[in-house]
Amino acid sequence: MRCPKCDSNDDKVLDSRAAREDKAIRRRRQCLACDHRFTTYEEIVRDELKVVKRDGRLEPFDRIKLERGLMRACEKRPVTSDQIHDLLDQIIKSFGDRTEITVDEIGEAALKKLHAIDEVAYIRFASVYRRFGDVSEFVQAIKDIAQS
Repeated sequence: MRCPKCDSNDDKVLDSRAAREDKAIRRRRQCLACDHRFTTYEEIVRDELKVVKRDGRLEPFDRIKLERGLMRACEKRPVTSDQIHDLLDQIIKSFGDRTEITVDEIGEAALKKLHAIDEVAYIRFASVYRRFGDVSEFVQAIKDIAQS
């Protein structure tokens, strides 16, 4: 595992424990080169899940890509990284044993979960996912939240 601070490949594991409802292992590591401490997660990768893109292409589902989008939406909001990881687990679990899922289904599942956690993060994610073309679409999304 490469250190995120100095890029060294030499570290030691300080602590390991089950995470995400026993579907992952959380490891606390320390870089032996610079003593920086960081956390990693180890989990089973669902290689069989494919994403149907808007143009019809198929590509492997990338949990990290979805996680980055959720992290950006929740940036500077009172949402912890553990909440985001739990949200991500719930979204992926909602796909069940399916082998293909559309981008729209992923986006709607993420929006549904974000709405329950933080409305500002919901709007941020929606503005990118739904590709708001102008301010009126943005305002309408905010009105929809206010009414619900």
